[in-house]
Amino acid sequence: MNIRAIQQICYGLYIISSRKGEKFNGQIANTVFQITSEPPTVAVSINKQNLTHEFIQESRVFSISILGKEAPMPFIGNFGFKSGRELDKFKEMNFKVGITGAPIVLDNAVGYLECEVISVTDVGTHTIFIGQVKESEMLSDAEPMSYAYYREIKGGKSPKTAPTYIAPEKEQEKTVAPEKTKAAGAAKYSCIVCGYVYDPDAGDPDSGIAPGTPFEDLPDTWVCPTCSAPKSEFEKI
Repeated sequence: MNIRAIQQICYGLYIISSRKGEKFNGQIANTVFQITSEPPTVAVSINKQNLTHEFIQESRVFSISILGKEAPMPFIGNFGFKSGRELDKFKEMNFKVGITGAPIVLDNAVGYLECEVISVTDVGTHTIFIGQVKESEMLSDAEPMSYAYYREIKGGKSPKTAPTYIAPEKEQEKTVAPEKTKAAGAAKYSCIVCGYVYDPDAGDPDSGIAPGTPFEDLPDTWVCPTCSAPKSEFEKI
């Protein structure tokens, strides 16, 4: 079986948020799709280990913030590779509380939906929550971020709890000739926390690191643009 075929299915990138009493939490998700148009319903797939799953189960409401292409990696990492059990993901975030009581992330969003759960399906490691859309709004005319753009252009990875996560040893190498690196002899390094790969050819422009900068020349204060892990959490590929 060629696992890469599954990766050809198209997805977007979203923040799914919910509440539990007075507490808020949210997470990155890519498995969001419309079920019906009248009444409008959508489905989301959430890992049972995630705190957001617990919040949706109790409150029976969730919001979907549709991320734009320009959403920065540290912002995505805050919701995708950190746990709400250890920090307040909404601290210093621009958000509002919607008509359902669920928080709605407004930063880097092109639009949002608010939903009430009307059906729940257990699929082993994940639960599919189907929600009826109670409110929706456009926030920007910017282009939404596709999951392919997140992976191929931004170099993003899936957390282990994501429906699309594939263990590195199961991913098949692309059969294309490697390009000659601009930073001659410079190796790529991978974050052992989230899987982000630092490519010297690309650098990290969002953090002020120019293309052609070897990993060894990165300042000690540099951190993973996805999950904020320090340089010490990287290993040579």
